[in-house]
Amino acid sequence: QVFYSLSESRLFRIQNSKFPHVTIEEDRASELTRMSLFEKVSGVPRQNSVALSPAEAFAGIALIAVAADGYLADAEAQVLSSTLRRMNLFRSYSGDVIRGMLDRLLRILQQQGIKLLFDAAIQSLPSDLYETIFAVVTDLVLADGAISSEEEQLLNDLYQALELSEEMAVKIIDVMLIKNRG
Repeated sequence: QVFYSLSESRLFRIQNSKFPHVTIEEDRASELTRMSLFEKVSGVPRQNSVALSPAEAFAGIALIAVAADGYLADAEAQVLSSTLRRMNLFRSYSGDVIRGMLDRLLRILQQQGIKLLFDAAIQSLPSDLYETIFAVVTDLVLADGAISSEEEQLLNDLYQALELSEEMAVKIIDVMLIKNRG
């Protein structure tokens, strides 16, 4: 399974029990090379959009954040699941429902790519959750005490996609830096 960053230039590897580490590179320049045999014969291309509920949109962006450094370990998936369960948006979701939703989102990443999931999530996320998702993503990427260049790029991409004010984004980052110091 090969995933690409939002810039579509960097190999994106997912590492956990369901998606073993891979090192295959794919030529993204030619759409034809990415088509399955069925797609070539039928002439029906892969779906270029996906419908997400607001909760799936939120979880999808958070999932991208957890895997922004190129890997998703089982421990990171558990942290993500725990983070979501503590939120009001997911309060009525059982652990099994959250795991099922994350599995669906991982399949979307695998089959359709990170950019498609990111774009679909941004379109489906209600505007009253923009600051919340930015805060959660910032918290997730800062949780290990360091921020990779991929994680920094994701925060910049998210900030721009959500059209947050610079003042608000800086406030959120400042608070999360303080929170994750200790």
